[in-house]
Amino acid sequence: MSSDDTPHFSEHAGFGRRVINFLHGNPTIIPFLVLIIGLAIFSMIVGKRFFHPFNLSLVLQQVTVIGMLALAQTLIILTAGIDLSVGAIMVLSSVAMGQMALTLDLPPEIALLAGIAVGGACGALNGLLITWLRLPPFIVTLGTWSIFNAFVQFWSRGQTIRQQEIAAEAAILQWTGTALQFGAWRLTLGSVLMLGLAALLWYMLNRTAYGRHIYAVGNDPEAARLSGISTQRVLFSVYLLAGVICGLAGWVLIGRIGAVSPLGGGSANLDSITAVVIGGTSLFGGRGSIIGTLIGALIVGFFRNGLALAGLDVLWQEFSIGCLIIMAVGFDQWLRRISN
Repeated sequence: MSSDDTPHFSEHAGFGRRVINFLHGNPTIIPFLVLIIGLAIFSMIVGKRFFHPFNLSLVLQQVTVIGMLALAQTLIILTAGIDLSVGAIMVLSSVAMGQMALTLDLPPEIALLAGIAVGGACGALNGLLITWLRLPPFIVTLGTWSIFNAFVQFWSRGQTIRQQEIAAEAAILQWTGTALQFGAWRLTLGSVLMLGLAALLWYMLNRTAYGRHIYAVGNDPEAARLSGISTQRVLFSVYLLAGVICGLAGWVLIGRIGAVSPLGGGSANLDSITAVVIGGTSLFGGRGSIIGTLIGALIVGFFRNGLALAGLDVLWQEFSIGCLIIMAVGFDQWLRRISN
């Protein structure tokens, strides 16, 4: 081997290290490329229908509720936690709004604020159990998921409050479903609320000391504690804030379906985690972004929409999303391993 080979090897190794460091420091790059490639593939398979403004508007409306929950889930996963109860909190908040407004005859505005407060209380309960009793987030939120679902069934008696009743007596609860028309584009106020909240959370995480504390706690809680950060206070506040966001998601859910249904959550818990993980946020905490989460939610929405337009069964839609999750987590593991 000639003496000229070593510098070339070092150059290649140095370039590879720079690429790895760039990807590690910019976790949204890979999800963004996946989104672009997916859009290109589906546009070739489906044709003009895929990029029709009506279809794109429909996808955005479909991912709004999951996007809201994914924003809450992002904050929690950044601290190396997880919340399996976000969907149940959302449904409980929506049921609280509907029952207070139509059954207890409270002013709709008060019922709306009370429903959001219910979400905050649920998040605070999760935070207390995790910080005060030092219980694992997975176990705590698995337990509260069952508890909150039980409250949903007890309070609603398993009955749906119909769209007509809400429109007649508490129209503000359907406000987030109001559509804004821009030519062929249709955007709901719920989507606007989601994007506005995402911008606010992005600013908080990237431009405030509190945001840096969230990343620090997720990256290394012991080092964060030794540097003067009250890790328990940060964790509690994150779960409280996530609960409030889930309460807002309950409002968006009512606007989306027009009614208050105890079955409105469905697979919301797993979908929120899916959007966060596919969006590049590490399940081990300390790395990720709000923008990546929005991209992850869009990837899920567009993949399901594209496969449906292509005529594939729901089975294959879920199969493809499952593959995306495994690849996203596998890539994160590989990136963490070679970056150390």
